[in-house]
Amino acid sequence: MGIPLAGPARLLTILLLTLSAGLVLAAEGDRIASERPRIGLVLSGGGARGAAHVGVLKVLEEMRIPIDAVAGTSMGAVVGGLYASGMSAGEIEELLSSVNWQDALRDRPQRSELAFRRKQDDRNFLVRYALGVNKDGFALPKGLIQGQKLSQLLRRATVPVAEIQDFDRFPVPLRVVATNLETGAPVILGSGDVVTAMRASMAAPGAFTPVERGSELLVDGGLVQNLPIETARKMGVDVLIAVDVSFPLSRRDGLGSPLEMTNQAYAILIRNRTLEQRASLGPQDVVIEPLLGDMAGAEFDRVLEAKMAGEAAARASGSALATLALDAQGYQRYLAGRNPLPKDVPVVRFVRVDAASERYSRAIDSVMADLVGRPLDKDQIQSRMMSLYALDTFESIDYSVVQSGSDAGIEFKLRRKSWGPNYVRVGLNLEDDFEGNSRYNAAARFIMTELNTLNAEWLTDVQIGDNPKLFTEFYQPLSYGNRYFVAPKFDFELRNLQVVEPSGELVEFRERSYQMGLDVGREISSWGEARFGLRRGTQKRRVRIGDPTIPTQEFDRGGYFFRFSYDKLDSIYFPRRGQQFEFEWTAEREGMGATQSGDTIEARWQIARSSGRYSLILSTDFGTTLDDGPTPQNLFTLGGFLNLSGLSPGALSGPHYGIGRLILYRQIGRGGSGVLDLPAYAGVSLEAGNTWQDRSDARVGNLKRDASLFLGADTILGPVYLATGFNEGGETAFYLFLGRTF
Repeated sequence: MGIPLAGPARLLTILLLTLSAGLVLAAEGDRIASERPRIGLVLSGGGARGAAHVGVLKVLEEMRIPIDAVAGTSMGAVVGGLYASGMSAGEIEELLSSVNWQDALRDRPQRSELAFRRKQDDRNFLVRYALGVNKDGFALPKGLIQGQKLSQLLRRATVPVAEIQDFDRFPVPLRVVATNLETGAPVILGSGDVVTAMRASMAAPGAFTPVERGSELLVDGGLVQNLPIETARKMGVDVLIAVDVSFPLSRRDGLGSPLEMTNQAYAILIRNRTLEQRASLGPQDVVIEPLLGDMAGAEFDRVLEAKMAGEAAARASGSALATLALDAQGYQRYLAGRNPLPKDVPVVRFVRVDAASERYSRAIDSVMADLVGRPLDKDQIQSRMMSLYALDTFESIDYSVVQSGSDAGIEFKLRRKSWGPNYVRVGLNLEDDFEGNSRYNAAARFIMTELNTLNAEWLTDVQIGDNPKLFTEFYQPLSYGNRYFVAPKFDFELRNLQVVEPSGELVEFRERSYQMGLDVGREISSWGEARFGLRRGTQKRRVRIGDPTIPTQEFDRGGYFFRFSYDKLDSIYFPRRGQQFEFEWTAEREGMGATQSGDTIEARWQIARSSGRYSLILSTDFGTTLDDGPTPQNLFTLGGFLNLSGLSPGALSGPHYGIGRLILYRQIGRGGSGVLDLPAYAGVSLEAGNTWQDRSDARVGNLKRDASLFLGADTILGPVYLATGFNEGGETAFYLFLGRTF
């Protein structure tokens, strides 16, 4: 019979026994872990085909197969990096399935998110894409995709390991393969910022811009190790599971163009090096090769299909994989023994820029300084970053969590567009009515940015054709952190103007105008602007077609104006959602040099809504002069496609006008799921409007009612329409139109 223990002694005995049992279990776990082989997972590159890796991971988890190291290239680096950072296969699947890949691979922010000034670039017929201009001539981006949105997607997904610089400290040790673009040597990334590593590994030359990492310029690791077996073997593993989703070689009938032959040469290079890597595999290793057919690397709309192919291939290798599986308890011990993730959200102790971004330190301070002293908030950081990226000045804006002593902080990396800071955009506007009447205008916009420390810019538009123009404006923000600005400007324009004379004769004038001005204003968030300005100029009008005895008209202009603008449309050409509104009041004053005093008000509004492939636009424009006397300085015109479509352009003119439109269209093209697959639309419009010589004549009863049927496409040159217009009198008009119409 034992001797009873006193209270403290009994408690001590229980603690010792518990500790001993824990040590025994831990030792048993270590023994089991040491008895099983260390398993490395190798994930190849393959673009969208790499979604198959997620299906393989899903099966590995179901079979309770432990992974002790991951090595990945390109898309394999992305999936492998997410898994190594602690995400499960299900979480990665949910992420990839929820991504709008068409948007994620398109760097420019949605139009509704752009800074207001950049939205105004779309208000004419210039193409969306700007060429850089430098001392050597024109400059192009180093890749079609800068990767801004993709990087931030990965940044959000890897926040739990944001502070970890050593990839061996991830829940699963990780290696990422990239290629040094200058030397052609493989670069094995096992430390640093994991998002930068993943982004570098998938930077296919020409498609993505290279990634700077220290002194190295990195691109797609598939050029040197698309299936990084050698890299995984060096991580101290015994058995490899290699998943190969490399591109297949095309047959002769698929080699009909220079691009297809170039892709074939690229695929041969990758395939040969992949076969070299696979030749080093031993009998204990497992190769999984999903059946993906001819799926292209850019077909991200097929990620679900690729994931399912990965699952099927892994299950087909079930007998080989089964020898690596653990029982339920062993798998739980494996999961518990992985490197733990930091549990606490770090408090931001400082905000700074890296050495190469010093020019933009004031911009970062103005937007990010108040984050200091707060817990790291990824959503807030990315929202503020997007407000800077919406300026459309930067090629990329990224951040990383860094340590300075015991303090955690945020370091921002801002890279100006490598083809900037000066840009040119060009455009072409064509109109043909199929009756021998055609018009054209060609234009270019030159933009010089970052002219001083407050990021002033100088914008100049030059247009030739039926409507020549020259416009230049120097836009000077007054300080960082507030949106006030001043903008001196000069404007010259020639246009044709049709006027019905008192005798009833239709006369076409050629009008020449010059104008100088000074504006002050304020941008209101990213959606609007309020602007006030002074103007001084002249107008001269001569008869072009009509009675030659009508004398040349010349008058001076001088006065001031106020304009309020609101713009949240997602597209200026074929909008699906959002609104746009503009109100302008112009005051001509004899005391400021005008030939005749007068006030003019003009307003425009449109709203877009959509459901599925259908979009509906409601819009209305109106303008009026507030004085009863004649005002030759301000004549409004109507006529042309979507501006009373049954009438020729400029057929109506007067000092008062109004028009309303209802436009319904349906998307009939896939809308960019392929590289050159353009969004196309079929639609109908109903229009009602008129111009009036006297405001008292403006009534619903004398509105002209027109309609149109059209086909349209949103091309890189702008919108293209083929349309037929009708009016209530039975007249028709036909249009082939390139450029914005209203």
